[in-house]
Amino acid sequence: MPIRMTLPPTLAERIAASDRPLFGAWSSGGSAVNAEIVAGSGLDVVLVDAEHSPIGLESVLAQLQAVAAYPVAPLVRVQYGDTVTIKQFLDLGVQNLLVPMCDSAAQAEEIVRAVHYPPRGVRGVGSALARSARWNRVEDYLAQASSTISLFVQIESATAAADVEAILAVDGVDGVFFGPADLAASMGLIGQQEHPDVVAAVLRGIAAARAAGKPAAVNAFVPSAADRYVEAGASFVVVGADVALLARATEALADRYIGSPDDTSADSAPRASY
Repeated sequence: MPIRMTLPPTLAERIAASDRPLFGAWSSGGSAVNAEIVAGSGLDVVLVDAEHSPIGLESVLAQLQAVAAYPVAPLVRVQYGDTVTIKQFLDLGVQNLLVPMCDSAAQAEEIVRAVHYPPRGVRGVGSALARSARWNRVEDYLAQASSTISLFVQIESATAAADVEAILAVDGVDGVFFGPADLAASMGLIGQQEHPDVVAAVLRGIAAARAAGKPAAVNAFVPSAADRYVEAGASFVVVGADVALLARATEALADRYIGSPDDTSADSAPRASY
């Protein structure tokens, strides 16, 4: 007799049940090992990034399987809000979906339609073939699928920031995720995530989300920025990435043991003993 499966709570449900903000880190290196290391770190969320990384469907599947044994929520960012792409990721078993570059309420509504089966949406029915339903081992999956998925859309343009209240009002959008880097670029301030105008736009969006009763998330690798957004009411903050942590840590090792190639002083000489 087959095992009957119960899917874990969604990220939106975990946020609602928590008495503190949640914190997470990106898994951007395309490695299931990296994802598992992040999953066991004590952070709340592992963000699997298929937008800015060499990650395809098979890699997403491997990362979902690697983190399944840990008490974390995997949040998967797709490349864009395409209906076919979203269907494939959902059928892999993605329960928490992050869609980048959502610029309007109309676009958000199309994304919501891609997430849900008819008559609410247009998601293709393939649960018997899909990990999402554990190959039909999740009882009554088709009827309850909507409750097993949480949808976050990214607010990362000046256009989206101006329309954030309307985006939040779309039924089926469970939360918004602010990307200060792309938001800064769209405002003509590329590379200036801490510019006052960018910060003000994010803070206004967080306030709008709180007023709408929906969670707001934000990318904030700098601790002071993360603290600011938590104090403003962010429900979920992304505070690092596997590849960035590895890059900075190995640079620190090189600085410690080799020093700057432009620095020939005695203090810059390797300190290691062999």
